[in-house]
Amino acid sequence: MLNPLVLTALLLLAAYLYNRLRYKRFQQYASIPQLPPSLLLGHLKYMGDYLAQGPADRHPDSVFIQMNNDLGRPPLMLVDLRPINRPMVLIRSHDIAEQISKASKLYPTSTPKSDLGYLEPVIGPTSILTLHGERWKALRKRFSPGFAPQYLTTLLPCILDKTMTFIEHLDSFAKTGSDFQLVHLGVNLTFDIIGAVVVGEDLGAQRADPSSQSELIRIYRELLSAYADDKADLPWWLIPRATLKRYSLGKRVDTIVKAMICRNQSVKSDDPRNILSLALQDTGVLTPQLLDEACDQIKTFLFAGHDTTSTTLAWIFYELSLTPHALKAVRAELDNIFGPTTSVYEVRARLLSPDGPDALRGMKYVSAVIRETLRLHPPAATARMSKPGAGLTVRAPDGREHCLDGMIIYNCETLIHRDPEVYGGLADSFVPERWIGQDYESTERNPTDSSFPPSAWRAFERGPRNCIGQEFATIELRIIIAVIARRYDFTKIGLGEIKLDEDGLPILVDGNRFEVQSELYNTRQVTSKPVDGMKMKVKML
Repeated sequence: MLNPLVLTALLLLAAYLYNRLRYKRFQQYASIPQLPPSLLLGHLKYMGDYLAQGPADRHPDSVFIQMNNDLGRPPLMLVDLRPINRPMVLIRSHDIAEQISKASKLYPTSTPKSDLGYLEPVIGPTSILTLHGERWKALRKRFSPGFAPQYLTTLLPCILDKTMTFIEHLDSFAKTGSDFQLVHLGVNLTFDIIGAVVVGEDLGAQRADPSSQSELIRIYRELLSAYADDKADLPWWLIPRATLKRYSLGKRVDTIVKAMICRNQSVKSDDPRNILSLALQDTGVLTPQLLDEACDQIKTFLFAGHDTTSTTLAWIFYELSLTPHALKAVRAELDNIFGPTTSVYEVRARLLSPDGPDALRGMKYVSAVIRETLRLHPPAATARMSKPGAGLTVRAPDGREHCLDGMIIYNCETLIHRDPEVYGGLADSFVPERWIGQDYESTERNPTDSSFPPSAWRAFERGPRNCIGQEFATIELRIIIAVIARRYDFTKIGLGEIKLDEDGLPILVDGNRFEVQSELYNTRQVTSKPVDGMKMKVKML
């Protein structure tokens, strides 16, 4: 039998742990709206229950939307995922999101990004995504000139050269009539563009034979595949084998990228040839610390630059394939800018001419399509973190203040971008016109009102920590659209396929959009991606 003193001590310990758990579950964040938590599982059971109501592999944002709706759409909501992860506060209100992302006395460079340690093999320990304060500020200052609009226009020849290879692949698929994954094709294109404009290297990602692609591409693909499931950000102790594989591959990527940087620096020039050259042009000696930092930024640009742009490109042509009036408007604008009978080679020549930048700036409707696609399908989001006791508070629309210390703060762009209080009854609809003021019928809020709060569109986040590459991404997308939008018709295959009537014709709903047989949804593969890679067929016009 147990000694009475030992038994008493165990009972006291059990009582202490029980009361401590009750405090953490039911009292610690009681002021923040939330579904009733479980003592042992918090909100983990809700996550499982909601996921069971649809495809199990769909993106967690779809679950958060359901949870938020069931709570009556509060401006912020607690999701307690302990012990798997830290408690998270989900932000639906664009006003609260703005408070978190802007500079403040507490955080002069805005609230720090949350821990992305699980991504360290991909982006490195000194990535511009994860650093904050003065170290982040110095990195941003060093690399910002390479992403300035006036410098990016000098990179048009490189972007166009890689896009011409992309066209060759699309022509091949058009001739054979076979289907393909548009995301995969776009990933190859954006990999090649990023490699060329950032480090001046031909990565060969668009080459059909993998053995002819660069070693960096082969190893990088293998590294990313180690994240391609729903366990991507689980603690290392739950996925030790995957974690070891990631770090091993990450070290190999480091070796290759550092060799590229050294080659780049060995060719001195008064005219920087790429973004890396521009960032390091005033560097005398490439110290080990500087080499490590440069390596991490190149890895970060490779990851962010290929991933989100390729996904956005796929969603753009999907939305246009379902929205005939929008596709017609895109083509009409391009006809007006480049001429109605221009070939892709004539478009290329025009973009490379002195008035090429003006042609890009003239793509108002194309820019609206990009903006609207990013509103509906933001490929990435941001999470922040304020240390316990720091004193980060936000004010909700009802005037109540909430302390968000110690939690993951998730500005959920999927929720913010589809807020009916901002975007009206057509918040879930693809309406590029809302950004340029053209007439479009609505029974609630006029979607052509272009005076939306700037904070309600956050595809590249906002504040000091906004995406350094946003201008590059939008220029890249405009160029690709300009070259291919009038050359091909894209048709979705499988999920999201257009529904046909008994005569085999598409069914137009409300005169604006084709009806689909099933809904296409996103999965989480570090970032948000269409579940089937956007399986398409393409036809030349």
